[in-house]
Amino acid sequence: MPKPHGFTYGRQGDRVVITHRGRAAATLRGARAEKFVAEVESGDAQLVMARWTGSYKFGNERAARNHPRNRG
Repeated sequence: MPKPHGFTYGRQGDRVVITHRGRAAATLRGARAEKFVAEVESGDAQLVMARWTGSYKFGNERAARNHPRNRG
């Protein structure tokens, strides 16, 4: 599975805005924003941001796409 990339985040007062490839992916406020910042600063920032936004691959997309029910 490829590593996530293209994520950035910025603080705006008590908010944290996470972007992916220049587009807003999530906005966190208050305690959730603080928890996110602590986690991002202590781990793999790209992976943390992908997990918090839900924008990461599970590895089963190809199998789901090729399933007979999902063929167009």
